Amino acid sequence: MIESLLTYGWWVAAILIVLGFVALVKGADYLVDGASAIAKRFGISDLVIGLTVVAFGTSMPEFVVNMVSVAEGTTDLAITNILGSNIINTFVILGLTALVYPIVSQKRSRDFDIPMSIIAGVLVFAFVAVNSPFGEECKGISRMGGIMLLVLFAYFLYNTFRHAKDHPDEGQGDEVQGTKEISVRRAICLVLGGLVGLVVGGELIVKSAVDLATRLGVSEAIIGLTIVALGTSLPELATSVMAAAKKNCDIALGNVVGSNIFNVFFVLGTSAVVRPLPAYDGIEVDAWAAAVGSMLVWLFVKTNHEREIKRWGGAILLLVYAGYLTYRLINV
Repeated sequence: MIESLLTYGWWVAAILIVLGFVALVKGADYLVDGASAIAKRFGISDLVIGLTVVAFGTSMPEFVVNMVSVAEGTTDLAITNILGSNIINTFVILGLTALVYPIVSQKRSRDFDIPMSIIAGVLVFAFVAVNSPFGEECKGISRMGGIMLLVLFAYFLYNTFRHAKDHPDEGQGDEVQGTKEISVRRAICLVLGGLVGLVVGGELIVKSAVDLATRLGVSEAIIGLTIVALGTSLPELATSVMAAAKKNCDIALGNVVGSNIFNVFFVLGTSAVVRPLPAYDGIEVDAWAAAVGSMLVWLFVKTNHEREIKRWGGAILLLVYAGYLTYRLINV
């Protein structure tokens, strides 16, 4: 059905991409609400729900798009979706948020989360910039590389839960999305409806994005770095803007950094295990940009007494992104 609709022109592909993003974001929202309510029924704390259900939920758009991409064989879209999302998360979302209100960092973010996001970016760059030590003929993220990313993700989860257990006061007072009291039947319906929305949205986005790239004569990589990456970053964008409006920007930093870690270690790792992800033209620039973004954030929060990303830091992030995007578009 999607293929038949796409025959009408590029404008149909554009509309289907927008509809796909709506289905994807709402699906993730319903899934988080329903799963959180069910977890609450079993007596699971808000803190644990926030560390698992909500954290996974905000990464579900990227995860679903990647699973559909690897199933369709469009591996360029799978990698650029993640790299593009992380680049937009760091440079655009944190940049805009810092311009609205300086972003305060927590000690946990400075000492563990941000360094882990730097490691994630550097690892991806290493995978695609050097020949694989596992015997693959081409550069890229192999299955063994994907397994390495998943092992690091398991370590990240272990450290996060241990920190939450040792510092329970840090989670008190935090409002966790989706923990309101609702019936089990409605919660199950929300979970099922969310899954349907995610699958339908992922199919619409991937197939329409590939068709749009073909019609416009650009690579899937550019579409993935821009349109698809921006769309799958909508949950992080909405959360960060709301946090900035409430002058609670430490939530914005944790949300973005946590999403970047999930994207690389979990989503990209799982994608590579399902289907190895070969490198594409320009991937070294994209991987390096993702790593540099995390490095800049770490420098910003470590080089002032307030431990925050100030407005001038937000402006620098936006300017660097503008320079990077201009370079990539010129060198298509």
